[in-house]
Amino acid sequence: MYHKLQYISQGTTIEKQLYNIHNALDNGCDWVQLRFKNQSAKDCFVLAEAVKFLCEEYLANFIINDHVYLAQQIAADGVHLGLLDTKIEEARAILGNTKIIGATANTFGDIQNHIKNGCDYIGLGPLRFTTTKEKLSPILGFEGYHEIMRKLKENNLQIPVYAIGGIIADDIETLMETGVHGIAVSGLITNSNQKEELIQQLNEKLYANIFV
Repeated sequence: MYHKLQYISQGTTIEKQLYNIHNALDNGCDWVQLRFKNQSAKDCFVLAEAVKFLCEEYLANFIINDHVYLAQQIAADGVHLGLLDTKIEEARAILGNTKIIGATANTFGDIQNHIKNGCDYIGLGPLRFTTTKEKLSPILGFEGYHEIMRKLKENNLQIPVYAIGGIIADDIETLMETGVHGIAVSGLITNSNQKEELIQQLNEKLYANIFV
């Protein structure tokens, strides 16, 4: 079963990225998605190699956003693909069947297509406005999650769905009630001055009803 908390990395330099990722891992995160947009291939490789080493040290899952060949090159655990990134089938052909492939979705139709194409998990959002992403899809709100998760259930479609986009700690209970598997957050963790307490609090809320 996939961990319920994903940290999506932030930082415009290799140093800042490594600092943020190391902090997240050191304070209890066990799933890192490396997001390093608009950078040179060399810088992406240098950073990814260093993050892979860190994630191995902390026994954390390591997913690379968008860069399929880079994920293959350094043997990451998988990739996360945006709606306009490489197609899932192409990524699967490159990475093979043992790697994790996640994909971004904004609608029930997106999820249907992703499942049909062999996706392993979904990043569904955004919940609300976020400055982390440049091109933001239509905002879902809690009602949007309820509606999409209801449709998945009605159609007997099962896949881990992660809520994403402007999530704060107070949202967790309401989000989990919709039936999502977990959350993917970026600024919430990066900007926290009490990361250990925050990550512990998030995990407690995310796993609260797992044995019910």
